[in-house]
Amino acid sequence: MPERRVSRRRLLWGSAAAAAVGGAGLAGVELEVLPGKASLYHHLGHDGPDGLVPDVEPGRVVRGAFVSRARGTDVGWALARPPGVDPDERLPVVVALHGRRQDHTSAFRRDRLALDRFMAALTSDGVPPFAVASVDGGETYWHDRASGDRAQTMVVEELLPLLEKQGVSTARIGFVGWSMGGFGALHLAAALGPERIAAVAAMSPALWHRYDDTAPGAYDDAADFEQVTVMGRQERLAGIGVRVDCGMGDPFYATTRDYVEGFPERQQPAGGFELGDHDSGYWRRIAPDVLRFLGGALT
Repeated sequence: MPERRVSRRRLLWGSAAAAAVGGAGLAGVELEVLPGKASLYHHLGHDGPDGLVPDVEPGRVVRGAFVSRARGTDVGWALARPPGVDPDERLPVVVALHGRRQDHTSAFRRDRLALDRFMAALTSDGVPPFAVASVDGGETYWHDRASGDRAQTMVVEELLPLLEKQGVSTARIGFVGWSMGGFGALHLAAALGPERIAAVAAMSPALWHRYDDTAPGAYDDAADFEQVTVMGRQERLAGIGVRVDCGMGDPFYATTRDYVEGFPERQQPAGGFELGDHDSGYWRRIAPDVLRFLGGALT
């Protein structure tokens, strides 16, 4: 593997992260990125309120695991349907891609995204019902890696057929993801194209302009980064409904803003930027609008 140039951000990682953790400075900020600005925003009260989980009874969540040949490991998954839906109805499905150092349970845990409860509240308000599925992606950044851990192949060739057998429709699906999963959602949507993907929603996507600035382990090398980056390739999402959200206190805010500005005027994404950190509180706050967008696109 070629030697990679160390960026200033990498040199600051150890000391900044250690100082923030030692001083309990991270609060609700996810430990996927250099805290810096996000931690400061949190303590200054500039990150906005955390989203509140609806006090509703969610529908049934089916859970399971399978041996993934693509990933070379056991993979957990979950599938949530809204309450009150005929179990034989073949609902459209949104695949949720988790962030780094998380797993498939993050989509439905009350202290993370609680998407099943948000979905239950929305369908009771008249949003057409759809299912949400989640799956373990490890720390692959949702693309096939030189190590043989092929999360992208797993989603397409193993998860989607499994979901079809669970009684949902995968003919044309949606993607939602946050942080690492936000990048993954944009990447997989572009790879599959509008014939398979109705809509994609990226919450605080982990985006970088250059390989030298990426998080350690996010990509195999510079060639891997160049092959799968979504920066400068917005046209690949033509024909797909796109929503991108990011908090203005998020370390990825500037790059995400650049990404959104790179869409042609006729293809501008939904979503936007507001006060927020890189954390579950912000993602819960925007979850109702994100799910409403995906539900509308699927139906």
